Amino acid sequence: MMAERGIDISHWAIMRWVHQYAPELDKKIRRKLKPTGDSWKLDETYIKIKGKWKYLYRAVDKQGNTLDFYLSSYRDHLAAARFLKKLILAGHTTIPMVINIDENASYAPAIDSAKKTGNLPDKTEHRKVKYLNNRIECDHRRIKRLIKYGLGFHSFKTGCKTIRGYEAMYMIRKGQIKDTKSYLDQVRVIEELFGLSA
Repeated sequence: MMAERGIDISHWAIMRWVHQYAPELDKKIRRKLKPTGDSWKLDETYIKIKGKWKYLYRAVDKQGNTLDFYLSSYRDHLAAARFLKKLILAGHTTIPMVINIDENASYAPAIDSAKKTGNLPDKTEHRKVKYLNNRIECDHRRIKRLIKYGLGFHSFKTGCKTIRGYEAMYMIRKGQIKDTKSYLDQVRVIEELFGLSA
């Protein structure tokens, strides 16, 4: 697009834009997200950063709306607890009636500790049924495809920033912001968020 307009830009400049504006986009859309459902599906997927496996925790509701995400170096109780706390404190999430998890043993203690501290109600049910998480398993695919096309990450920090942009754009494309049914609506919303609309 830039070459058609006679502007020569290296891929490094575009990468710097992503690292600068992706976290800003994620931060700005948080206020505009529609409330999500009360049936959560939690899962984590593997991604490579600088040749080492890291863990991207993600959650969606029953309709497939993204609740939140969390990139971690570890797949343990502490990482699961941090992710769960982030989900509960997010402004657009509804306190869940049901949490569906897979066979990862670190979620159960994290849910129990959230109940003990009062962050989750005691009546919240958590189910460990793998097939109920098919929606989140399918939802991972788009993010993993984008990571693959981007040829991976060379540091944890740049990975976090880039994934924030991927997830923010995915939320917009899913229609999680009001009045974003078409592609032009999505462009208009992003322009408004950054004060670029005429």
